[in-house]
Amino acid sequence: MECEICGKPVPENNPIRAKIEGSVMVVCKECSKLGTIQKAPPKPKFRQQPKGKTQNNTRNRNYSRNDEPSDELIEDFEVEIRKARESKNWSREDLGKKINERVSVITRIETGKMTPDTKLTRKLEKALDIKLLEKVDSVDLNQFINSSSGERTLGNIMKIKRK
Repeated sequence: MECEICGKPVPENNPIRAKIEGSVMVVCKECSKLGTIQKAPPKPKFRQQPKGKTQNNTRNRNYSRNDEPSDELIEDFEVEIRKARESKNWSREDLGKKINERVSVITRIETGKMTPDTKLTRKLEKALDIKLLEKVDSVDLNQFINSSSGERTLGNIMKIKRK
């Protein structure tokens, strides 16, 4: 087993699980300092299945790359929304009425405090006649493989800010 951040070996009998930036990961002792160490999850109790019944195991569903979203919100969406609204001489109240949303939602989106979901983004695109979603090309993660271990780790892809 390897550290999900740096790729160093982690003992299989006693892996360290740490919560780093909201995600629980298996990490080495050094990388565990980047977050808070978590307790091991409780082991599930074995429950015998009655004879003659088969279990539908939906947890083992295979997901493909096609399940991932291919559209992504543009980087400066809040500026584009405000410019488009102002170019139509609409107030935030007018835009809210057109797309059936509260003024506070429009305000939070335009100030960048809220990121609209896909459904709301499509409503804004239609009402303001602008493009907010862009197609995302798939990234070849093989270019980030660590040559020493041959595994992909989070540390190969991003820079880690030390505390």
